[in-house]
Amino acid sequence: MSWNFETDSDFQEQLNWIEVFTRDEIEPLDLVFRGPGDPFDPDSAAARAMAPLKEEVKSRNLWACHIGPELGGGGYGQVKLGLMNEILGRSRFGPTVFGCQAPDSGNAEILAHFGTPEQKEKFLRPLLDGEIASCYSMTEPQAGADPAEFSCVATRDGDDWVINGEKWFASHARFSEFLLVMVVTNTDVPIHQGASIMLVEKGTPGMEILRNSAVGPYVEQGDGVHAYIRFTDCRIPAENLLGEEGKGFLVAQTRLGGGRVHHAMRSVAVLKKAMDMMCERVLSRTTKGELLANKQLTQEKIADTYTQILQYRLHVLYTAWLIDKHKEYNREVRKEIAAIKAATPKILQEVIYRAMHLHGSLGMSDEVPLMNMWANIPELGVVDGPSEVHKVTVARTVLRDYEPSPDLFPTYHTPTKRAAAMAKYGHFLN
Repeated sequence: MSWNFETDSDFQEQLNWIEVFTRDEIEPLDLVFRGPGDPFDPDSAAARAMAPLKEEVKSRNLWACHIGPELGGGGYGQVKLGLMNEILGRSRFGPTVFGCQAPDSGNAEILAHFGTPEQKEKFLRPLLDGEIASCYSMTEPQAGADPAEFSCVATRDGDDWVINGEKWFASHARFSEFLLVMVVTNTDVPIHQGASIMLVEKGTPGMEILRNSAVGPYVEQGDGVHAYIRFTDCRIPAENLLGEEGKGFLVAQTRLGGGRVHHAMRSVAVLKKAMDMMCERVLSRTTKGELLANKQLTQEKIADTYTQILQYRLHVLYTAWLIDKHKEYNREVRKEIAAIKAATPKILQEVIYRAMHLHGSLGMSDEVPLMNMWANIPELGVVDGPSEVHKVTVARTVLRDYEPSPDLFPTYHTPTKRAAAMAKYGHFLN
């Protein structure tokens, strides 16, 4: 097997352009449009500002690169997508300008695989073109992300499904044209055999948004993008079941694996941005008669940060490479996806805290971006499953490769191994 840590020259040129374009054209949007829904709402003023930028991206064939060419995308593998997201994650608006924002990117993949021709024409095509938004609704207020506690059910009634129950933190529901909703369709079997994903169109009678939450404090409570939804006898056509009945989690894997890699690579962008600010600050600030950068404790923080980011980045790229290699989410791939997902909030917490600390009071103020970065860390510890769940996945997968000791003492018990070694080589001592 050959190993290569280089990017081919043609794609590197694209990455170089993306980096300059993100810095000069996209990152300024963060300073102008500060509402929680601005990067995602197709009817916002921000959407109008992004329109010419999207056209420039399309002209370079960099639009919706996660989708295959047959649907107008670039059909890129996860490594290339990861390298792109490593840059785009510097801005809230970056993924949207490139047509790969969550949750629309994952929802598009589900529709591409499981939607009917009519659904693809009505929803997938405008979603891929960036004309509409969508929502993925799974968690529930009493259950969080624990499927075993889900109680939102759908029952078959003739040619329809009827949904009853509540959903929580349904991102972007308030301006979405459709929702993909995880519901229980069979309560007599384990949840992973009895859950299904259904498409619910905007304005369907019986679907009510009770309120919208935001991540972190906002001046106007209720102006967030994460909806608390109640379904009351919400009736949808039978063909709005995506995939087979009871196979909802299998359908969901179409979107979750790659999405977690993209979250991680966007986190690399945040980490590198925090380190950039950290390094500039310590080279600019004098205390106790010398630059902060000359203090050994500062240098330790810089060294630890650099090493952690590099290790994390390579792990994420290795995971992306595994996905490209196997073309499926097998056990080995799922282990690495879970590992990087679990590692994300911890490294963000450590790096961003160091950056804030080295900035002093300025780092805690609203005059630099660090506190906004800090406020988003807890979200990444729970979206797409809490970190604890992913750690359990990693541990169980790792332990499958080991066996318990067949004897009273472990297989690495030194006296036992030394006796065997003496029987093999001891005669040389005479």
